[in-house]
Amino acid sequence: QVQLIGSGGGLVQAGGSLRLSCAASGRTFSSSTMGWFRQAPGKEREFVAAISWRGGRAYYADSVKGRFTISRDNAKNTVYLQMNSLNPEDTAVYYCAARPGYSDYEHRIVAEYGYWGQGTQVTVSS
Repeated sequence: QVQLIGSGGGLVQAGGSLRLSCAASGRTFSSSTMGWFRQAPGKEREFVAAISWRGGRAYYADSVKGRFTISRDNAKNTVYLQMNSLNPEDTAVYYCAARPGYSDYEHRIVAEYGYWGQGTQVTVSS
């Protein structure tokens, strides 16, 4: 079992930065791929970024590549999403998710993740 609590969202102007955090409890965090997804009003939840269980591999959606950075600290059971150069299209509820299983592969599909945080709102004003 993994419980996830996301934080760090807020209101920021276009061009600004935010850092999201997701704190995990449970014994499987360190063996889990961790992902960030987002969902804007009226749209489906979409993949943003993922990081392998040891942190050696990171994967990004094309829309955020070069602007967002995912990282993890297994000693603190926490995954982060540093978001720079934000634009209004980044406005959404951001969710962290965990996929246990010692994987180094890409996992971009919502259904691949078994555990989800409660979501944190990010709003970017123009």
